[in-house]
Amino acid sequence: MNICVFLSAADLDERYTRPAREFAELIGKGGHTLVWGGSNVGLMKVVADGVEEAGGRLVGVSVEFLANKTRPAADEMVIASDLAERKKLLLEKADAVVIMVGGTGTLDEATEILELKKHGRTRKPVVLLNTAGFYDGLREQFRRMEEEGFLPRPLADLVFFAEEPSGALAYLEEQAGTR
Repeated sequence: MNICVFLSAADLDERYTRPAREFAELIGKGGHTLVWGGSNVGLMKVVADGVEEAGGRLVGVSVEFLANKTRPAADEMVIASDLAERKKLLLEKADAVVIMVGGTGTLDEATEILELKKHGRTRKPVVLLNTAGFYDGLREQFRRMEEEGFLPRPLADLVFFAEEPSGALAYLEEQAGTR
């Protein structure tokens, strides 16, 4: 399975890097491919290192203005002309999506895939990995959107919230019929 991971390129502390390394190891040992933003810095590097060390493949999709930060040894690296093309390519190459901790770029990527699911433009499973309760507020906002009628589909049809890396991968494998 090609698993697209949206996440930060920032250097983060152990409460975020430990679960990221754990998830990366699960991807690699499971024989899956990481599809990610292609960066070789911060949390993106942590995940790419972990997948590679565990025997998984790396497919990066970067953007021209960040090309100087790409991972040189990825199995495949594509450079998009802009962020919109990057998101499109990431989703085309993915069978499933996992949203990990991140900033505005990660949130942008997350809301785009959820909007596509809401409108039936994709059926790819989406997991929000809620490391250290990072997305508790967002989950509450999504619940409010659902309760007040802003979502035409149940929230559970759009995204699965996982508290641990193992739960995230188990959900994806179940959805893909490989478990």
